[in-house]
Amino acid sequence: MDIKRTVLWVVFSVSLLFLWDQWQRHNGQPSLFFPSANQTAPVATGPAGSAASASTDVPQASATTAAGAGAVPAATSAVAAKGEIITITTDVVKADIDTVGGELKRLELLTQKDTVDPTKNLVLFDSSPTRTYLAETGLIGGPFPNHKSPFTALPGPRTLDNGNQVQLVLESTEGGVKLTKTFTFTRGEYTIDVKHTVTNDTGAPISPSLYLQLVRDGNAPAGEQRFVHTFTGASVYTDASKFQKFTFENIEKGNAEHAFKADDGWFALMQHYFVSAFIPQDKAPREIFTKKLATNLYAVGNILPLGTIAPGASVTMDARLFSGPEETAVLEKLAPGLTLVKDYGWQKIIAEPIFWLMTQIHKILGNWGWTIICLTLLIKLAFFPLSAASYRSMAKMKLVTPKMTSIRERYKSEPQKMNQAMMELYKTEKINPLGGCLPIVIQIPVFLSLYSVLLASVEFRNAPWLGWIHDLAAPDPFYILPIVMAISMFIQTKLNPTPPDPMQAKVMMFMPLIFSVMFFFFPSGLVLYWVTNNILSIAQQWVITRKMGTAKA
Repeated sequence: MDIKRTVLWVVFSVSLLFLWDQWQRHNGQPSLFFPSANQTAPVATGPAGSAASASTDVPQASATTAAGAGAVPAATSAVAAKGEIITITTDVVKADIDTVGGELKRLELLTQKDTVDPTKNLVLFDSSPTRTYLAETGLIGGPFPNHKSPFTALPGPRTLDNGNQVQLVLESTEGGVKLTKTFTFTRGEYTIDVKHTVTNDTGAPISPSLYLQLVRDGNAPAGEQRFVHTFTGASVYTDASKFQKFTFENIEKGNAEHAFKADDGWFALMQHYFVSAFIPQDKAPREIFTKKLATNLYAVGNILPLGTIAPGASVTMDARLFSGPEETAVLEKLAPGLTLVKDYGWQKIIAEPIFWLMTQIHKILGNWGWTIICLTLLIKLAFFPLSAASYRSMAKMKLVTPKMTSIRERYKSEPQKMNQAMMELYKTEKINPLGGCLPIVIQIPVFLSLYSVLLASVEFRNAPWLGWIHDLAAPDPFYILPIVMAISMFIQTKLNPTPPDPMQAKVMMFMPLIFSVMFFFFPSGLVLYWVTNNILSIAQQWVITRKMGTAKA
């Protein structure tokens, strides 16, 4: 029993290792122990995409989605024509839309700084030699306008100026069918309203389907922190199937043979802190698909049948495209289940209440760093009775350490008698030898849940605390907090009972250094929580130990 502190640290370390492994597997990363484990939902795969580039690949409706729907020709003369790039600028986004196909080819978030170069704004959508991230829409079911067709932009303002909205209207006619795309941008919003109006100017009924798709390369976002592996991939949500996410690796493998159907929900592309989600109008039947378009290029989307359109008639289908930071207050207003893109994993049951409590505290304090400190104090108060009992047990252990050392010396060649004598000592002194484990056991789920909150919540991105801490979601640039944490852990070690075995004592002395090195790479907000918790624990433990020492004397 005298090695309990060593055992405790080993259990704690191994627990963190296994929990980290589970987190990796949950987010689609390779497992440390189970490399072949698949932690994502089965991939819904639409009709096979060509090996050509995304600009020449158009979804095909299945036979059950739209009767008589056929594939759009693989290439048209419009593709060779160079389109005009129209830039729409609001107070929060700058969007580049190509008149060839009406593709959203670039989206700059004017209020979010780039991860690699904070002097620049973050670019979410892009079409460059090194990055591909696009939003594409069009018609299938005949020789109709699609995301390769030439569109004409109607005149109009391209910036908000003094208004609250700015619109871009694009028109294209092929085979006697006119498609009008209307993009509506609103002040202060990352949501773009995308309306499609189909007009049948032919002499016969038509039955087209509208497709909406997001296209992205499979590369992780630039500037990911070391030892921080977040999910990058596709996700879908329906009332029936709920939230599912798909890694690009599983889309590559094509783990399912058919797309699936729904009449509600949304689809999205996720990356750390940011999401792009297409939300079609509700109660519209749709086919949901994911597929590989080319080498390291993937798509997720919907195919929505528009029904039969009589000659001279028009049909309109509305959708919304949200592309921006995963702010909970914004996501929960957009669509059911959209807040699930902030994926807390199995820690959700604790992480969500923690984040809610933090937002309430932040409304009062206005600073996320002080919010973390206040949260730590509240958690400490909530568990005060349990932690006080464990510290009293540890204080008792420290008082009887000389007796434990004496027993070890007396029975060092008789382990069985040594254990019996130790048990008798614990019984006589009314000590629970495992009582000191309770604070750490309690802290583990809270610690991991808070880690999930800090890792998943864009609210902490670029959020300052004070002085040198300018981003609570990034590691401490000068490693000051990890060093302070190591000092606080060293003080705690000195307050705890000293293991009778000299080797165990040395191991315990090195533990603070080992943990501080590990925390060099953790978000500074998480280290701030741990430092605050250690300081409060030291104060509580010192008071209890001193009182018990006085009482014993």
